[in-house]
Amino acid sequence: MSQLKTKHLLGIKGITEGEIQLIFETADNFKNIINRPIKKVPSLRDVTIANVFFENSTRTRLSFELAEKRLSADVINFSSTSSSVKKGETLLDTVNNILAMKVDMVVMRHSSPGAPHFLARHIDSNIINAGDGTHEHPTQALLDTYSIREKHGDVAGKKVVIIGDILHSRVALSNIFALKILGAEVMVCGPATLMPKFVSSLGVKVELDLLEALKWCDIANILRIQLERQKMSYFPSIREYAIYYGVNTEVLKSLDKQITIMHPGPINRGVEITSDVADSDHAIILDQVENGVAVRMAVLYLLAGAGVN
Repeated sequence: MSQLKTKHLLGIKGITEGEIQLIFETADNFKNIINRPIKKVPSLRDVTIANVFFENSTRTRLSFELAEKRLSADVINFSSTSSSVKKGETLLDTVNNILAMKVDMVVMRHSSPGAPHFLARHIDSNIINAGDGTHEHPTQALLDTYSIREKHGDVAGKKVVIIGDILHSRVALSNIFALKILGAEVMVCGPATLMPKFVSSLGVKVELDLLEALKWCDIANILRIQLERQKMSYFPSIREYAIYYGVNTEVLKSLDKQITIMHPGPINRGVEITSDVADSDHAIILDQVENGVAVRMAVLYLLAGAGVN
């Protein structure tokens, strides 16, 4: 396989193992490039990309922007907080106005699940989903699984536990899809109130006890509590959550093995993870950030090959 079969990256659920491996192999090449003294390549020199973010973002937006500039693309950044959306303009009108400026690709984050899918049905440009509500975040799952492959040599056969706010996390869902496609065993762990009712139907184990989950896994991907998405209280207090589900040095020392610690960010230090764990040799959190640029370069490059207008 030399290019992606799809014109868009709307979610992990819609791509194959072969396409994921192609993204990884392409990211390998780009990672070598971005570690050279001259980090730019002219691969997307004639391509204009709009980063259209209707939700706040730091890591994802900056990672995409850096990836685009490393590929020599022309970049437009759009923020809904300073746009005509505040005046009542619709999503479709907003994007069509951007496309009238001859934009080839759109990287979009939106609070509504399915928003990128809606756009893909109505406009001709390539769409990349940078997170849609509590639905999916495909490039985060790709960089997470790429980081596991880099650290452990392969994803297949590895035992990965995703810990935290599974109910509100688009990262969790996309990671489950990607890990299952690549042959990993997957467990989710957290309070019962933060477990979606459908989660067991995804072919994952469910564990409510943190220590048991850590004893089982090779890799722990730790998620933050997404208070901004919660319309009610799902546990008594942040302090109690940290006591029962916070990953700290004492918990890790009680294991009879060393496990790999991951976190997609942003980190709430002292809640889901302590600073000594986040900054330890166990953690590959900064590797995830670096790999995010290479993986997003790969996605942009391959989607361009699948048909930039």
